Amino acid sequence: MIPLFSEQGLERLDRIVSPGLLCAFDFDGTLAPIVRDPAQARLSSDMVRRLDELAALAPVAIITGRSLEDIQSRLSFSPDYLIGNHGIEGMPGWEQSAQAYKDMCGTWQQQVSDALAAADGFGSGVMLENKRYSLSVHYRNAADPATTSARLQQVFTQLQPSPRIVDGKFVFNLLPPDAADKGSALQQLISRTGASGVIYAGDDVTDEDVFRVRRPDLLSVRVEQNPDSAAEFFLPRFDDMTQLLDELITRLRAFGATNPKRWKPAANH
Repeated sequence: MIPLFSEQGLERLDRIVSPGLLCAFDFDGTLAPIVRDPAQARLSSDMVRRLDELAALAPVAIITGRSLEDIQSRLSFSPDYLIGNHGIEGMPGWEQSAQAYKDMCGTWQQQVSDALAAADGFGSGVMLENKRYSLSVHYRNAADPATTSARLQQVFTQLQPSPRIVDGKFVFNLLPPDAADKGSALQQLISRTGASGVIYAGDDVTDEDVFRVRRPDLLSVRVEQNPDSAAEFFLPRFDDMTQLLDELITRLRAFGATNPKRWKPAANH
């Protein structure tokens, strides 16, 4: 992986940034810091200010594993596009499969709950988060996360119907096997918006569905280096996201860019 703020990375940033750029981001670990209790995740005031400035210059999309209902309560600014549940919620036509996905996740929740209850001490520190169309199984607070991870994976092999499993930072995400992912959702968004270029930043395994997409108009950035990641570039630390936003804002302002979804012509008098 190549540091984004290297000579090569900044040259790539110069090539991708132009009027019509779509700026897309994950939420947890990318715009908001990872916290022990996911319910406490929030944007800092500095991040909100930069996102507001960026949104005046270019369309901004948030593509998150959180449900739309959850993420809407955590944003202190208004993105142009909001896609939840790892790409399931928010794209046109997603409602057609909503009930089937909801039923599937309810079935998994019951099966996992039964497995946790059947083994003494297994459920300690494990939290189930039913996001209606996907199920997240958190084990950050388990006494032995490594053992708990292995035991959970064994439980998942018994689930019916079989989910698509995407692991993350002390969490497993159980998704309907035929559901959209972040990569397919972003490609649909690019097509619908006619974006001249796209930058996407994320920090987790769930973002690899975007990082694996190979197209010249997409610049992908991973927060924190991971040699196994398919992202083109990386930022060493979460705090470097503020510099990335500053770099985007500076370049877009130099073009005199405006967000066509925000700009309105002055009224004629």
